[in-house]
Amino acid sequence: MSFPEPAQRMRSIAPFRVMEILARAQQLDREGREVVHMEVGEPDFPAPQAVNEAARSALASGETHYTPALGIPALREAIAGYYATRFGATVDPCQVVVTPGASGALQLILGALIDPGDRVLLQDPGYPCNRHMIEMYGGRPRALPSMPEGFDADLAAVAIGDAVGMMLATPANPTGEVIPTGEMQAIHEALRERGRFLIVDEIYQGLQYDSPVQTALAHADDGLFVINSFSKFFGMTGYRIGWAVVPAAFVEPIERLAQNLFLSPPTAAQHAALAAFSPAVMDLLEQRRAQFESRRNQLYDGLHALGFELPPARPRGAFYLYAGIDALGRGDGETFARELLEQAAAAITPGVDFGSQGTARHVRFAYTTDEGRIAEGLERIAGFVRG
Repeated sequence: MSFPEPAQRMRSIAPFRVMEILARAQQLDREGREVVHMEVGEPDFPAPQAVNEAARSALASGETHYTPALGIPALREAIAGYYATRFGATVDPCQVVVTPGASGALQLILGALIDPGDRVLLQDPGYPCNRHMIEMYGGRPRALPSMPEGFDADLAAVAIGDAVGMMLATPANPTGEVIPTGEMQAIHEALRERGRFLIVDEIYQGLQYDSPVQTALAHADDGLFVINSFSKFFGMTGYRIGWAVVPAAFVEPIERLAQNLFLSPPTAAQHAALAAFSPAVMDLLEQRRAQFESRRNQLYDGLHALGFELPPARPRGAFYLYAGIDALGRGDGETFARELLEQAAAAITPGVDFGSQGTARHVRFAYTTDEGRIAEGLERIAGFVRG
């Protein structure tokens, strides 16, 4: 019996090299190697206790049925309130869409915006799922180089051309780059003048250093789509809950799409997310943000001393350092990451996962482990690069 071939779209969906690294690292852990994990972009902190208690309470109360496709009203209102209290941004709860993770938000927005053949601009290096999802809907991602000089708003405006829109992440994965508010406003205005859309990925919002936390919604909402998540700053990765803020004209089309794709977001996770906005939880999350900042400084200084090529200023957001390896003379990033894991039991991510603009000569470090393990990792890396 013969089986059909996978759909042609699958040819453009590249595998995550980091998942292969993770699988091998976990095997080494089982063998007793005690790998230092700096490969996966997931906070090492557990979900806040109050969040878990809210989930348990919801389950105990029988909150196990479908909710409205766009999320429970209380959570949509709480998210709108979060923008008002923290950023001074006015957001209509009716424009808040609760989703199964930020990935669910991106699927809904792209599904409502992209026609086959549409060109969409996005950062390179950048999170690979963004370009893969554009291609899944028949779109054509076009790279906007953002390294080594940093993202250039003027270049982005010039590059619009025949693109139907642009997607930007701030803070960004893998670079940790934060696009200044003024530059984001200029890009949005250039797109709006041409009748094009802007999607802003803010899933690392809250994990920002050396400057105030920001949102694109504080200055504009016309033609603007913003994606966010409870995974990174809130530390709720396993709850798989995110949200989007969308223009009023797109609420109904996105609701129809959500009904067909997901029916509704996870019920218990929505009730858990309500607890994430309490003052006590927000204080805890700010303490964790300060720990990430301290880890960033430790890792940046250590890698700089070892000869990695880093941006002159420390990245201002997320929990990654994106480093060039040319000066180390140890081959391309994928070879470097694999040999570092096998020889020194330190796991990092090859840069090639994140695009094509010089990514083969880079690697990504996630400082999602404590300072003691970072110190141990730096010792292992030093032995590897100097050996």
